[in-house]
Amino acid sequence: MIPPAFDYARPTSIEAAVRALAEGGEEAKVLAGGQSLLPVLRLRLTYPKLVLDVGRVPQLRGVREESDSIVVGAMTTHHDVLHDALVRRHAPLLAVTTETVGDPAVRHRGTLGGAVAHADPAGDLPSAVLALGGKLVAESPRGRRTIPAAEFFVGYLMTALEPDELLVEIWLPKLGTDWGFHYEKFHPSAQVSTVVGVAVAVRRENGGIAEASIGLTNMGATPLRAFATEAALAGSDATVEAVARAAEAAVEGTSPMSDLNASSEYRIHLAQVLTRRAVLAAAGVV
Repeated sequence: MIPPAFDYARPTSIEAAVRALAEGGEEAKVLAGGQSLLPVLRLRLTYPKLVLDVGRVPQLRGVREESDSIVVGAMTTHHDVLHDALVRRHAPLLAVTTETVGDPAVRHRGTLGGAVAHADPAGDLPSAVLALGGKLVAESPRGRRTIPAAEFFVGYLMTALEPDELLVEIWLPKLGTDWGFHYEKFHPSAQVSTVVGVAVAVRRENGGIAEASIGLTNMGATPLRAFATEAALAGSDATVEAVARAAEAAVEGTSPMSDLNASSEYRIHLAQVLTRRAVLAAAGVV
């Protein structure tokens, strides 16, 4: 289908992008990698007056170190995230999750910031950023502000970003070698949305699990943390039996929907099974 008519702007700096976004207001849409926005435009599910293409803003690309964190520019592609040495050393969960996104063509065009700002509950990367305790940095004419990932996702395809705010960076804490990571998901093919996904970070200590952080994909209107399972795992033995018991609680506080891909009951079952698998893999048990 042919998208509706709209004005198009292609700034080359963050300052120019923020200015154009502020002028466009609520009737503006930001174009990052285009893997989500372009299909929506073609289907005429949105009617923006302005499409702001930030693909030529060099300040929005790349990965750098900042003290105890790594900082990923919002326009850094999935391919570059996946192959970045800093990401693979300090935030491997982001790398292993990114590896499951789409196919090579999608990973060369899609961006981390675009995926996070789109806030699709079936998106893999928001749950990984949530599990890692990431922080999102937005810029507007009023300056910059930092939003914890736990407060960033507020509803279905909705974030805490104001209409005049541009997501510019994602900050992730550096985690040491005592942490293990895994992302487990079920999806019929690369072209089909994730039915359920589980992003896990586990800190191992003296042969057990000292703490865990778990993000759930497609178990509600937003990515969710499996707090009950995290609590059950803290200080537990790293055994198949202990992890299996803790994984049963992964669905507490979730509200999975039924659709053509799976019923809510099946998603509940998947979340428990995939949580068990992901925690065992992250803890190095299997």
